[in-house]
Amino acid sequence: MLDSPIKDQLRSYLSNLRHNITLETSLDDSDKAREMRELVDDIAGLSDRITVADAPGDLRKPAFRIRRTDGVEAATFAAIPMGHEFTSLVLALLQIGGHPPKIEADMVDQIRSLKGPLRFETYMSLSCQNCPDVVQALNAMAALNSDIEHTAIDGALFQQEVTERNIMTVPQIYLNGVPFASGRMDVEAIVSKLDTGSASRKAEQLSEKAPFEVLIIGAGPAGAAAAVYDARKGIRTGIVGERFGGQVLDTMAIENYISVPETEGPKLAAALEKHVRSYDVDITTGQRAKALIPAAQPGGLHEVQFESGAILHSRSVILAPGARWRSMNVPGEEEYRNKGVAYCPHCDGPLFKGKRVAVIGGGNSGVEAAIDLAGLAAEVTLLEFADVLRADSVLQDKLFSLPNVRVIMNAQTTAVEGDGQRVTALAYRDRPTGTEHKVELEGIFVQIGLVPNTEWLRDSVELSDRGEIVVDKHNATSVPGIFGAGDATTTPFKQIIVATGEGAKAGLAAFDYLIRLPSA
Repeated sequence: MLDSPIKDQLRSYLSNLRHNITLETSLDDSDKAREMRELVDDIAGLSDRITVADAPGDLRKPAFRIRRTDGVEAATFAAIPMGHEFTSLVLALLQIGGHPPKIEADMVDQIRSLKGPLRFETYMSLSCQNCPDVVQALNAMAALNSDIEHTAIDGALFQQEVTERNIMTVPQIYLNGVPFASGRMDVEAIVSKLDTGSASRKAEQLSEKAPFEVLIIGAGPAGAAAAVYDARKGIRTGIVGERFGGQVLDTMAIENYISVPETEGPKLAAALEKHVRSYDVDITTGQRAKALIPAAQPGGLHEVQFESGAILHSRSVILAPGARWRSMNVPGEEEYRNKGVAYCPHCDGPLFKGKRVAVIGGGNSGVEAAIDLAGLAAEVTLLEFADVLRADSVLQDKLFSLPNVRVIMNAQTTAVEGDGQRVTALAYRDRPTGTEHKVELEGIFVQIGLVPNTEWLRDSVELSDRGEIVVDKHNATSVPGIFGAGDATTTPFKQIIVATGEGAKAGLAAFDYLIRLPSA
């Protein structure tokens, strides 16, 4: 199951085990169970601290539980955790084995104070780049608190269970048998949802921070680049975002970031965060900005308010809030969001194996989605509003070579239909003739571009008619001391490498602004 280089690397990691652990298996006679047994045996052969035993109780089959031999702390995988989840497996082995997770001390205390029983189940897919954050967060919590249990479940491996629970998007989290949350979450977000008072306490702590010289709103590539450039200037730098990496975390293959021939979004996001953390930057995640109040006079303090109630001040601000997937805005879309309407083919695609799906959008993202889904779905229908596809020619050539894909041009999506529980069809209009059509299907993947996260800035800085932050060649906005960078601005070409360059420019421009101000 594991090749020699991976075994050598894993053996090195397992030398950090502080306690003995037992891999408890619950297997049937399926091919996947045999693969799981091979994986478990491979792991056990790499450390004297690891033993294998049959699992007591009622675990799913196939599954295996990692349990501290002399305790009850455990994490369970109803999955063969390879691909994106292999790191989750390695961390679970180490953390159940006593190696401390990388969580702030006050958060560790908060986790240990939670009262249970708290039995979490996470439905995930091995191709989902959002799922590992959730799996790793809940496994770490289970390692710290014996009242917390966690099972990671591969939806493709337990399709009947997924159907019975009507799960059509991952990651999907259940707590004590009841839906708890969906989508990417880190430890802080999960604990905040469990401990409702933690958000207000966090907001109070943030509000007590001294004013920054530059405060960056958004922790994607643009925000990260700005933070590095300003921190290197020796000025007090803060960066605040909902999650570090932004939309890069939702990107699968990246092949056009110069000097990096090929990588994946989560890997690039982790590298960005590591780089920023190597400098003296005040980093805060899990916060969404809701208002910007510019300084009353040049050189004064700008105020940023957050939905949590936190308030921060800074002599300059760099706005890099990024963008989100654009919605179709048709009847039924919101009703069936996460019930067949999806926006991440890599995450949710495996849940539609053998089913009929549609992709909305003929740009690079849409065509790439259709190509990926064609390897899983029975039928893929790509609908494009225009009369030509906008994707790169190499992608179009691949698309048209696939036998289970059809492409419909001049198609205006008009409605999403369903039975109250899940999507059953998509309605569209042929634009030249006005003829109405219907496609019977089970899933719809929307890939029609981005919309900037700037609604909260309408009364603060000038925005374009598309909602983008208007910036000049120095990344300055309409307000002195406030700058913009990345996908949320009027800068053309929404690319990661462009965003990082614009972030660097904004960081330098903010520093140049500060040094020309009178002394505070």
